[in-house]
Amino acid sequence: MRTKNSATDPSPIAVTAEPTPGTMATSATPVAPVAPAAVAPVRQAASARATLGGTLQAALGVAAFSLTFPATAWGLESFGPWSLVAVRSVLAALIAGGCLLVLRVPLPARRHWAGLAVVAAGVVVGFPLLTTLALQTSTTAHAAVVVGLLPLTTALFSALRVGTRPSRTFWLAALAGAAAVAAFTVQQSGGALTTADLYLFGALLVCAAGYTEGGRLARVMPGWQVIGWALVLCLPIGVPAAAVALSQEAVQLSWHGVTGLLWVAAGSQFLGLVVWYRGMAAIGIPKASQLQLAQPLLTLVWSVLLLGEHLTVAAPLTAAAVLVCIAVTQRARG
Repeated sequence: MRTKNSATDPSPIAVTAEPTPGTMATSATPVAPVAPAAVAPVRQAASARATLGGTLQAALGVAAFSLTFPATAWGLESFGPWSLVAVRSVLAALIAGGCLLVLRVPLPARRHWAGLAVVAAGVVVGFPLLTTLALQTSTTAHAAVVVGLLPLTTALFSALRVGTRPSRTFWLAALAGAAAVAAFTVQQSGGALTTADLYLFGALLVCAAGYTEGGRLARVMPGWQVIGWALVLCLPIGVPAAAVALSQEAVQLSWHGVTGLLWVAAGSQFLGLVVWYRGMAAIGIPKASQLQLAQPLLTLVWSVLLLGEHLTVAAPLTAAAVLVCIAVTQRARG
């Protein structure tokens, strides 16, 4: 077909058609579509990079969370439990609110506020408060049972809330990893259940709900905004709560106490959750949650280095079992 330039009417506005996937549009000569076989490797490479990036971000979140219990133990040297939780929430909210304000992030859609409230109740308030109360009478090694069982609980909440259906291999590996971590931590504490255990099991449930809802929201908005808005949502409650708690509980500032407070506020409560939610959005809630199987063992390492706690020979054996379970869950379809 010949081009008839002399027959076309001049127009003040040039309109070009949108190029279809696999094609390139130019003003003169049409280009043949790229063969699907040539596009597939590029897409696979991009998908692999996204999966690797998501896994690394989720792993950074786990590393940040593994310091939470030792940092909380340090914070309790200077603050009461209610003061520590309230002040960490306020500091984290100020950091998050400042980032949202500087970047001029618009308010979330109304339909997202209910989910953000679940994240706030579970991750910002519930888990920090219940674990802090537990750590008054429990060691960090014993409290690690919470994060040991958290991946399995998060996967269960995800199956109920988001509708994910992991494979049987995934569930078997998750159950094996959770059983290994639970057996190790219970053996460390002598197998006795205390009031602290009730706090820990309660923290397990509310945190799993917050993680699941946060992971769902991270698919429709950046992960850092999910936790950022959840923290800001708690600010009107956190400020008066901090004022009341500080007036009622004694405060004895120390290097350990201030460092612990700053870490749980900035590291655990904000930065760790930012990369964690981004990782969950990239690789899926079930697979990301299984990376947390390594968290109790990391916490035990920090407990030895920072708190002087002692470990038994069961630690390396449990570590090997957990790493095998993580490898299986990451390969299983989730």
